[in-house]
Amino acid sequence: MFLIIGLGNPGKKYEKTRHNVGFRVIEKLLNDRLTTVDKKQKFGAEIFETEVTGKKAILAKPQTFMNLSGQTVKSLIRNYKIKTANLVVIHDDIDLPSGKIKVSTNRGSAGHKGVQSIIDALGTKNFTRLRIGIKYHQATIKNVEKFVLQKFTRNEEKTLKDVFRNSTEAIKILLKEKAEKEM
Repeated sequence: MFLIIGLGNPGKKYEKTRHNVGFRVIEKLLNDRLTTVDKKQKFGAEIFETEVTGKKAILAKPQTFMNLSGQTVKSLIRNYKIKTANLVVIHDDIDLPSGKIKVSTNRGSAGHKGVQSIIDALGTKNFTRLRIGIKYHQATIKNVEKFVLQKFTRNEEKTLKDVFRNSTEAIKILLKEKAEKEM
């Protein structure tokens, strides 16, 4: 079984902010699903039990604020008995240009407080991260906290459809490859 966590902040105020791209990829995966979804609210998260590319998966959106995501992820890992190697965390990345995605495994947080919270709670960085670029191509960012809580511009929103489609495809490929390795 796989656990796919989309990081973000709960509440309408944060819905379309840069920090919430993880939630939006989860929503895209749910919209693309081919199987039924069992939705629950527990362990501090919205949980969706489903299948992705024929593999059992828990899709989750922690309902704690971003910087406290670790405890929710730890509870989900423990209660569903999921190996950290089968954890995929989707999050924004200020070091990547808007529109780019990158997959990393067994790496540090690079200053992302939500990812650091997960590393601290699990005591390991042995999980996969799908990093989604949120930086303007030429932007100089003076206040990171303020920037990540801003909404995307109209032009950026247009490119996000492709980003979310590419992200869901990347997740499907990741799960397929991880399942094949286990076999």
